[in-house]
Amino acid sequence: MTPDSIELRHAIDIDQVWDTLIEVYAEVRADKLHLAHYSVERYGERLARHASEPGWEAVVGFDGAEPVGYAYINTLQPDDRWWRRMTTPLPPGFTGLPSVALKEIMLRVPWRGTGTARRIHDELLAARPEEQVSLLVNPLAGDGKVKALYEAWGYREISAQQPSPDGPVLTAMLRDIRERAQATEGVSAPR
Repeated sequence: MTPDSIELRHAIDIDQVWDTLIEVYAEVRADKLHLAHYSVERYGERLARHASEPGWEAVVGFDGAEPVGYAYINTLQPDDRWWRRMTTPLPPGFTGLPSVALKEIMLRVPWRGTGTARRIHDELLAARPEEQVSLLVNPLAGDGKVKALYEAWGYREISAQQPSPDGPVLTAMLRDIRERAQATEGVSAPR
């Protein structure tokens, strides 16, 4: 499996990809579905809310007819609750720049370590007009490997937040959207 063999499809209508996102989520989170915060029902509620927010867009990767993973984002407004939930104040100007939030990125196990997650991520951001992208990550996920991966992709820690009372405290990260493209024009992305 190579990331180049994966077909990437954009969606701006949740109805086109709802079942696929739920299916991949349930498989990736199978070991946590018994926890209320990670249940498929709660994920569906979050997904519906996120998809109704401005600028929602998803990219889903397919190996033939089989979905391998996805990522989705939406536009952040300067007064968005995304910014207001940070546990520490952000430096001036962070919330005033055109921004998107990477709300979810999931990749099924057989495609991990192939560069596919990065390809889905980069495709999702490639044509976005915003200047910066923010995400939340559980710093304990993969014994810290997931956070380290995002750092390798150019994200830096800016704060923390706990979006739901029964969920984990997450690290908030940020990077410029164009950072990667400018830094690696003509160079292959590291894997």
